[in-house]
Amino acid sequence: MMLIPCPHCGPRNETEFRYGGQAHVAYPRDPYALTDEQWGRYLFYRENPKGQFAERWVHTAGCRKWFNALRDTVTYEFLSTEATPGAAS
Repeated sequence: MMLIPCPHCGPRNETEFRYGGQAHVAYPRDPYALTDEQWGRYLFYRENPKGQFAERWVHTAGCRKWFNALRDTVTYEFLSTEATPGAAS
């Protein structure tokens, strides 16, 4: 069982969280101008590195706030977490 350090609530059990995918993926400026292939790339293609990886998580059974985390995908260790912009503590 992992403890995930929520930046709003502190360390909590992993069962209280849901993974939200790769962090820092910008929404397309003009999504209507994208081809189907480009839209598919935006929706489904993400990095999958071995080692440190920036992710988004939501504390579904707690504060219900989204945050960014830096996690090692080999050891599963959370290296840091930070509140996302606009998320009040």
